[in-house]
Amino acid sequence: MSVRVRFAPSPTGKLHVGALRAALYNHLFAQKHGGVNILRIEDTDRTRYNADSEQEFIDTLRWTGIEFQEGPHMGGPFEPYRQSERKGAGIYSPLVKELIDKGAAYYAFETPEELDEMRQFQQINKMATGYFGGEWRDASPEKVEEAFAAGKGAVVRLKIPRGKTITYECPIRGRLEWESDVVDDPVILKKDGMPTYHFAAMVDDHLMEITHIFRGDEWIPSLPKHLILFEAFGWEPPIFVHCPVIVGNDGKKLSKRHGATRVLDYAAQGYLPEPLKNFIALIGWAPGGDQELMSPDELVANFGIEGIQPSPGKFDLEKLKWMNGNAIRAFSADELVSAIESYWALPSTQDYFQADALDEEMPEEKEHRQAQFAALGKLMERLQSDREFVTAAILLEQERVNTLADFGLATEFFLVDEVEFDEKAVGKAFKHDHTVGLLSALVESVQNTKPRSAANYDKMIHDWASSNGFEKLGPVVAPIRVAMTG
Repeated sequence: MSVRVRFAPSPTGKLHVGALRAALYNHLFAQKHGGVNILRIEDTDRTRYNADSEQEFIDTLRWTGIEFQEGPHMGGPFEPYRQSERKGAGIYSPLVKELIDKGAAYYAFETPEELDEMRQFQQINKMATGYFGGEWRDASPEKVEEAFAAGKGAVVRLKIPRGKTITYECPIRGRLEWESDVVDDPVILKKDGMPTYHFAAMVDDHLMEITHIFRGDEWIPSLPKHLILFEAFGWEPPIFVHCPVIVGNDGKKLSKRHGATRVLDYAAQGYLPEPLKNFIALIGWAPGGDQELMSPDELVANFGIEGIQPSPGKFDLEKLKWMNGNAIRAFSADELVSAIESYWALPSTQDYFQADALDEEMPEEKEHRQAQFAALGKLMERLQSDREFVTAAILLEQERVNTLADFGLATEFFLVDEVEFDEKAVGKAFKHDHTVGLLSALVESVQNTKPRSAANYDKMIHDWASSNGFEKLGPVVAPIRVAMTG
């Protein structure tokens, strides 16, 4: 079987980590099996469609290194790849008619008010909530014609068979079952003639010969409707792979308090695409064994559906920082400086730091971001005029930082004539009687320390601490650090 997968977002907002994981799993699976990865734009909800959002999806996925072989931005044998254009090409209408003609779908004429009344009745009487046929599921052709003649608008609904057990052998969760009597009849064609997700996505998956669908497990309740649709057409369904929900370390729904959720925000914060992909892949998937740091090729080689877990995947920002820090430390001097320059030049970086509005509930984040931006600006300006010195400063901090954005504040004290002292740090580090003597001795010793290396300075400070009766280095190192860096 030739593998064909698709990433099919609805471009109504920003690309977030959950969508990135689905796109990444498609990419890895297609790469591993020599298959085809398709980008398809599901824009049937024209009231919410955003062209800028679609472009952000394409740009963001390109930045992460996720590759497509077909899509609206590059064409392919199953064009068009936007559902609005496919609707305009007349792809869906004949198939809707086919279902109506064979009795697998029907017209329904309820008004929004009538549907609200139906739902309220169901809730009051503690019944299953949804549309289970009303007066139109089995209406005669004459009644339907009368409704159209009266100018009533209609949706088309899929007729879910009753009295049937719908089953599916899930590759992650095993056997799933639903009683069809509690599966409502979904709308497949809206009154404006636009198909819904339930219809258009499944039809396109069949016509584009999709073999595997990676999507979030929030779609599991919809799976019986999709299986019935394939059955109504007599089509073989693809393999549905439902990925676990992503939660924060506290087990709660992922939010910006657990870390940024928009993918471009990670780029703007100085995360690199390769460790970000490595991190995202491991949220809900494990390759077996203890290996966590993987190159792009290793991710492809190790990836498999069998490694996807049914339980929620935890988003651990500290783990992402660790992975990103490892990638930064692997850079040569030239690679590192080039990466920082490329990062600073990204439009998303400038947009992120200069955003007018930050959550009012996160004032510390706003203050830190402003400080980062100012320090990065100084770093980049000085890099143009004194590249050798700034490169040396960057290399000294390479072992300490976790993101490219960290380099601004980390190197700031190298780039000013007089450091700006933090009052709390001064109060804590300079409160001891020995501080002045320590710093005076340090200045004197520095003059005679040759060669000027980290190892020699380390020995000098240890010797001074030992000769002055200090068992721990904290009281000695802290004043030195504050004096040098503020």
